[in-house]
Amino acid sequence: MVVINSVSAGIITALVGFTSSFVVVLTGLRAVGASESQASSGLVALCIVVGASTLWLALRHRIPATTAWSTPGAALLTTAGASAMGFDEAIGAFILCAALLLLSGLWPALGKLTAAIPTPVAQAMLAGVLFPLCLKSISGLSASPAAVAPVVVIWLLGIIFLPMWAVPLAFVGAGIVIAVHLSRSGFSIDAAELLPTLEWTSPAFSVQAAIGIALPLYVVTMAAQNLPGVAVLRSYDYEPPWRDCLSSTALGSLTAAPFGASTINLAAISAALAAAPETNVPADKRWRNAVVSGLTYLLLAGAAAAVVALAGAAPTGLIAAVAGLALLGAFGGAVQGAWSDAALRLPAVLTFLVAASGITVAGIGSAFWALVTGVIMTMAANYSARVQSRRLRHGR
Repeated sequence: MVVINSVSAGIITALVGFTSSFVVVLTGLRAVGASESQASSGLVALCIVVGASTLWLALRHRIPATTAWSTPGAALLTTAGASAMGFDEAIGAFILCAALLLLSGLWPALGKLTAAIPTPVAQAMLAGVLFPLCLKSISGLSASPAAVAPVVVIWLLGIIFLPMWAVPLAFVGAGIVIAVHLSRSGFSIDAAELLPTLEWTSPAFSVQAAIGIALPLYVVTMAAQNLPGVAVLRSYDYEPPWRDCLSSTALGSLTAAPFGASTINLAAISAALAAAPETNVPADKRWRNAVVSGLTYLLLAGAAAAVVALAGAAPTGLIAAVAGLALLGAFGGAVQGAWSDAALRLPAVLTFLVAASGITVAGIGSAFWALVTGVIMTMAANYSARVQSRRLRHGR
C-alpha cells in the first residue's frame, strides 16, 4: 500500500506541476522571441532537467525534495521581452541567471544580499508582472467567448469541488476546445511536430538583457521559488541541503539554457504534494514520492512537443486566458505579500505600478525599473521613519 501511495503522490505532483504552468512557460518563451520549435525545445529541456534534478536530490538525500521550472520567472519574461533583441540574447540572460544561482549556492553572501531586498518590494514586482497576464483571463472572454467561457466554467467548478485540480481541469477543457476547433476548421498538425526534439540556440550577451531579464529573473527565482521551497520542506520537518539544492538546479539550468529553457529551482507549491503527511506515506519513505515525480517528468518530456503543437493550434486568446487562470493564485499570494507591511505600503504600490506598466527605458524592461523604484522608495521611507523617530525623542 505504501508503494501505491508513493506512486500516486509522485504522479500527481508531476502532473499538477506540469499542467498548472506549462502554458505560462510557452507564453514567456514566445515573448522573448522563441519560435514554435524553440519553445517546444525549451519545454522538453525543462521537463528533462526537472526530472533529472528531482531524482538526484531525492536519491542522494532521501528527502522528498522536488524541483520545478520557475513559473513566476516565465511570467516575468512576458514583460521583459523588450530587453532582448532576439531569442539568442534571452538565452544569454538565462545563462547569466543560472550562473548567479550557482554563485549563490557556492557563495552564501550573494543569497543573503538577495534576501535583503524587502519582501513587499519583491512581491510587488512579481504582482505587477503577473497582473497583465491575469487580465487575459478576463479579456479572453470578450475576445473569444465561445472558446474561453467553457474553460472558465470548468475552472470554476474545479475551484468549488476539486480545488487542487482546478487548473489542470481547465487545461483539459482547453484541450477539448482545441480538438473541436481543429475538427471544424480542418486544420491539421504535421506528425513531425509531435515528436520531442532539442534545438540548440547559440547564446548572445547584451547589457540590456543582463539587466532587464537575468537580474529580475534571478530575484524572482530566489524570492518566489527557492526560499519558499526550503520553507515548505522545513514545515514538514525536512532539512533541505541548501547548497546542493541550489547548485544542482543551477547546473541543470546552465545545461538546459542553450536548448531554450529558462530556469529551474526548488518546487514551492507543488512540493507539498510530495512531502505532506496527506500522501499516507511514512515520513522516512516520502523521498520515493519525489523519485516517482522525477520519473514522471522524464516521461512528460516525450509528450511536451505534442502539447506545444496543440497549444499553437488553439483559438485566439484561449491559451493566454488559461495562463491567466493558472496565475491567479500566484498573483493573490504576491499581492498579499506586497501589502503585508504598512510601513512599506507606498514603495510596494509604486513598485507594482512600474512593473505592471510594461515600460521600457534604455532598452530595459519594467521589472528591473520596478525593483529600482522599490529599493529607492524603501530607503526613503526608512530615512523618513528615522527622522520622525529622532524628532519624537527630542520632543519636536
